[in-house]
Amino acid sequence: MSEALYERYKDALRRGHMAALRGDHGAALDAYGEAARIAPDRALPLVGLGNVLAQLGKATEALAAFDAALGHSPTDEGALRGRTEVLVGRGDRAGAAESLDRLAAALDAAGRLPDATDAARRGLELAESRSRRRTVTTFADRLRASAADPAAGEALTRALGVLQGRALDVTSAFGASVGQEPEPEDEPELVAPPFDPSAATAAVEAAAESGDPETAILVALDASAGHRAAGSVGAAIDACYLALGVSPADPRLHLALVELYLDRGWRPLAVDKLALLSSLAALSDDAATLDRVAAIAATRLPDEPSFKTVQG
Repeated sequence: MSEALYERYKDALRRGHMAALRGDHGAALDAYGEAARIAPDRALPLVGLGNVLAQLGKATEALAAFDAALGHSPTDEGALRGRTEVLVGRGDRAGAAESLDRLAAALDAAGRLPDATDAARRGLELAESRSRRRTVTTFADRLRASAADPAAGEALTRALGVLQGRALDVTSAFGASVGQEPEPEDEPELVAPPFDPSAATAAVEAAAESGDPETAILVALDASAGHRAAGSVGAAIDACYLALGVSPADPRLHLALVELYLDRGWRPLAVDKLALLSSLAALSDDAATLDRVAAIAATRLPDEPSFKTVQG
């Protein structure tokens, strides 16, 4: 691929990621489709297509996109995870477990034993079989013999819990309390400044109407933080949405929304948005956004397999 064609490919991918972040499914499908036509031998645009189609509830088309991606890259993690979730949604537990078997083998080959163990464990939970039980047992034995790092300890605990049909005391995993939560430290008392929700909302609306994107973003983030501190997560989300009308691709607004979605318990939506932000930041070499993605993944999504490499 020539340098000019590669730049077109990257631009199409970037537009696809940004459209997906905005929830503009039509534009995302168009951009990912363009990237797939420019580079028909690459899996990434097809994974993007599959994810958007899955969000639209088009399971059959999503599976076709994921399978096409796997035709180019049989161990693609995004395609295997996407395929798994679509099959789970369709009630095809055996098919989803088969995808997880493939994912576990790929992750193990890549040296990611804790992630491989989690994938194998979930496959066993979806569809019990002797071969899956043997795989999880083998992975658990290897984890027990490995260095006692927290990720390995947590994966081992989860695997043994499924194998033994009970929650295992983490002190038995490596003979040390590697998975135990540290005692919470006393947090300093925070004294919030006076916050006027109505005035904050009016300020965001005025900033958005001013046409100055940077001012709108900063005012919205400040208002969002105030609403969140006051326990009004819905109002905090609305403040970010107002600023997105002026600057729809600003990563600071989307990162704030990830935090708010997690506050609301909208984990799948938050995970999807954070994954898209990570991909977009990598394409544009945005180190600051990648650092924020890693920080959120580490503090609020420590058990999310798709962010293990981002965190470490």
